[in-house]
Amino acid sequence: MKRRAWLWLLLFAVGCKAPHSEPLRVAAAADLAHAFAELAPAFNAQSSTPVDLKLSLGATGLLARQITQGAPFDLFLAANVSYVEQVVKAGACDGESVAKYARGRLVIWVKGAGGAELTPASLSDARFKHIAIANPEHAPYGKAAREALTHAGVWSQVSQRTVYGENVQQAFELAQSGNADVAIVGLSLAIGTAQGSWAMVDEASYAPIDQALVVCKHGTNAAGARRLKAFLEAPAGRTILRKFGFLMPGESWALAP
Repeated sequence: MKRRAWLWLLLFAVGCKAPHSEPLRVAAAADLAHAFAELAPAFNAQSSTPVDLKLSLGATGLLARQITQGAPFDLFLAANVSYVEQVVKAGACDGESVAKYARGRLVIWVKGAGGAELTPASLSDARFKHIAIANPEHAPYGKAAREALTHAGVWSQVSQRTVYGENVQQAFELAQSGNADVAIVGLSLAIGTAQGSWAMVDEASYAPIDQALVVCKHGTNAAGARRLKAFLEAPAGRTILRKFGFLMPGESWALAP
């Protein structure tokens, strides 16, 4: 009898343990790679309930497709608000949680020196044999890069020399590795890397890259997603985002690399 009572007490104790915390699954545009290296630990450091943050970086259009098809992400940070509107319309994310967090900026980046004087027009020079951009079919930064080259009147000249990364981070890596001579990428990636030089692209030459986030419905940790959203909107999170060039309209960042 005593043994049976002891077993019941043991089972009760096990049943009353705090439930295992669910990981926080975040789908984020690839331009957030460097920023999240600081955002993730800073978020957990200020939280009374740290979480296992699982970050999936990729092209926004591809991530949006996965979310629409039921991928179990808790929070989606998109490089263009149009994709957030898309997943909300599909019923995969909570429309009331939508918030813009930045307006993306394009830069032209080269390995080593010499990038500060570059413009989209200058990429027509034959010395740039391979120009890397993100795939414009599903990556907002790639679409913006193509718009900037078109605006400069050189797209017809450089399109055959253009190589595509699956997302903006992969386009950046093509230039870093030497497989491309130059890359047109997001400001945040250029800021986070010391081995190169870069120039800002005139914002008037491409449509605004308004970036937004939204809490998703197919994940298992909506509470964690809302806590991370609040952190990104709070001063501590905004400071890190600004550090990596994620600026709201009207905010500025020093132009010198």
